[in-house]
Formats: sequence, C-alpha cells, structure tokens
Amino acid sequence: MSFKSIVREMKDGIGSFSRRRVEGKHWRSCTRSHIVPDVAPLEPITEGRWAHLPPELLLDIIRRVEESETSWPARTVVVYCASVCKPWRDVTKEIVKTPEECGRLTFPISLKQPGPRDSPIQCYIKRDRATSTFRLYFGLTPSEDESDKLLLAAKKTRRATSTEFLISLVADDFSRASSTYVGKLRSNFLGTKFTMYDSQPPSNDAFQANHSCSSRRFHTKQVSPRLPACNYNIASITYELNVLRTRGPRRINCSMHYIPISSMQEGGTAPTPKSFPQEKLPLSSSPSVKEKSLPGSVCSDALVLKNKSPRWHEQLQCWCLNFKGRVTVASVKNFQLVASVDSSYNVSEAEQNKVILQFGKIGQDIFTMDYRYPLSAYQAFAICLSSFDTKPACE
Repeated sequence: MSFKSIVREMKDGIGSFSRRRVEGKHWRSCTRSHIVPDVAPLEPITEGRWAHLPPELLLDIIRRVEESETSWPARTVVVYCASVCKPWRDVTKEIVKTPEECGRLTFPISLKQPGPRDSPIQCYIKRDRATSTFRLYFGLTPSEDESDKLLLAAKKTRRATSTEFLISLVADDFSRASSTYVGKLRSNFLGTKFTMYDSQPPSNDAFQANHSCSSRRFHTKQVSPRLPACNYNIASITYELNVLRTRGPRRINCSMHYIPISSMQEGGTAPTPKSFPQEKLPLSSSPSVKEKSLPGSVCSDALVLKNKSPRWHEQLQCWCLNFKGRVTVASVKNFQLVASVDSSYNVSEAEQNKVILQFGKIGQDIFTMDYRYPLSAYQAFAICLSSFDTKPACE
C-alpha cells in the first residue's frame, strides 16, 4: 500500500467532515485545487485513531513526507497529511516553510507570501474570452491530462467608469462575501491606472494593530465572522502615455505600498503574512465604506517596479527582450519588471537587474508568469491581469 493510500485511510478514520458547516464549501473548492484552507474550524470534530500518535513519531513521519514530495501533483501528499486531523495539521504547518525559504507552494497563505530569492516560481495563465475569466496554474506549460495545479482565478467585470478583476481561490465563486475571495484589481476610466486591493493586511502585525480601521464592503453579519470583509489598498499600477502608440512598448510602473526598498538589500525582509485573519470585526452600522490604506503602515520608501526596456532589433524590425525561452509569441502584453532603486540605497547592481516578474504569451489565450521575491503569487497575478484591460490612452 502506498503512503498516499495510508494517509487517505487516516483521513477517513477521523470521522465525518460534514460537521464543518461554515467551511463545507471551502473544503470542496480546495479539494478541486489541492489546497487546504488555512483557517481553523468553528466547531470541534471527532478525532480518530490517527490523532494520538506519539509526537516524536508524528514529527518524523511528516518531515520525511515534506522532504520527499517536492513538486505537484506528488506534493498533494503533504496536503493530505494536514487534512488528517488537528495535530497532524499543526505539525505540518510547523514543518512546511514559506516559498521564500523553500521555493514551493503548499497552503493558500503561501499565495500571499513572497516568492523565492534565487529562482522564480514558474506559472501560466489561461484566458477564457467567453466568460471573461483568467486562471493561474502552477507549472511550466499546460498538461494534456488537465491535472495542473490551480492557484488563483479572476473574473473581469466592466463598469461604467472602471474595470474590476475579482480574484478568488477557486474558479467558480467570485463573490466578495465568499471565504474564497482574496482581493481585486480596479482600473480608472482610461485603463491606465490600477489599484490593487487585498482582502487582508500585508502582515499579521498590521492586522492586529489596524483591524478596526479597515474599510468594509459588507456588513459583518453577511460573511463568516472569521474572515474580514475588507479591501486594503496595497499597490498601484500605472501605464504611462505612449507617444508612439502601438509602435512602441508599454511603460509600466508598479508602486508596492507595503514592500520597502530595504527588502531588496542583503538581509532585508518583505511583509510575510502567516495565516488568513481569524479575528472578529466589530459590527458596523454602515454596510459600505470606501477602500483605503492602513493608517501609518504605508512605506515612505515603498518599492517601485518598472518594466525592463526592450531593445530595437533592426533585422526583425521589432522590440525584443530576452525571456530565456519562456515567451514564444510577440505581443504588446509581454513585459519584464525590475526594481527601480535610487543610487542612494545600498542595493547591488545584480539585484537591480534581476527580473522580479516576467509575463508573456506562448499560445492562443495562454501566457506564462514567472515571479520571485519580494512579490507574492497574488501580487504578481494582479499585475499581470492589468495587461489584459483595454488602454485607449496608451495604444
């Protein structure tokens, strides 16, 4: 019997999971995408025979599983371990490191954590024009058996004065009142400026200090009391006016409000949330408040990303960038982002030239997305979504 089968047997022995009434929908969604929700159940569940293994043995088992399963889909075994029972989940969360440390994605919260410093995490985006949806998958390219790892999904909605991309953990629920809602991207009328909103603060400390000051889109009685119905302004994206119109490349500037420039220095750190917020918010008589930033939390020296300037190829008569084989189709949407750092900051030239986010077309409605520290998968996905909106002032 394989270890995966044994873990499944353990999972079946802990009793019925149906008592998690509030989390039921989220559990089903995460089963499809192979990610376990990083929230605690509201009701106690019946523990089975596998819940009382000696701590030393349990720690050794899960550590060996973590070391042996390094990539998807085999890495689902690590998620199965976390699904067995609470002791197994606590030990698994203790052993599994952040993407910055291990370069792997496991639990949903890892999508909000900075990527690895050395090598990028490689993903791809599939666009569905008929439904105006975009799906982010983990992997180099789409597989034939459709067993790819779904990370995030977004739905594009046009409004009278703006365009919104609602981003969710699943591909069939984009409600902002849902526990799967993770944030949104909103454009201005011309499609040249975008605001990135997150459903949670950039770090757990920020939430503890400012949860009562956050903006609220729904009355708290409308949603789960463990999940704040908030939108935090975490970044802004600007597309500069292009005097050459379609004959010239796009010029992009991304201001990451909560990522300091010091994060690019040796020994620097970027905000890293450890879990999804579970605190209850105070009731509000107002069901809707405009989105805003956390008071006193925006960095005075926020990191700014700019697109890497392409070179003009005389023979091909086009603008070119070295995507190292990850982009194969010419498109105005293709770009590479690097850090825009002033010489007064002690940031090495190698770090300044390092591509933090790379996005480009490889087929009909298929695009690659490679990101690294200090961006998270969610932030990188939101930046890439901005390229799909119409920009009459730039093109």
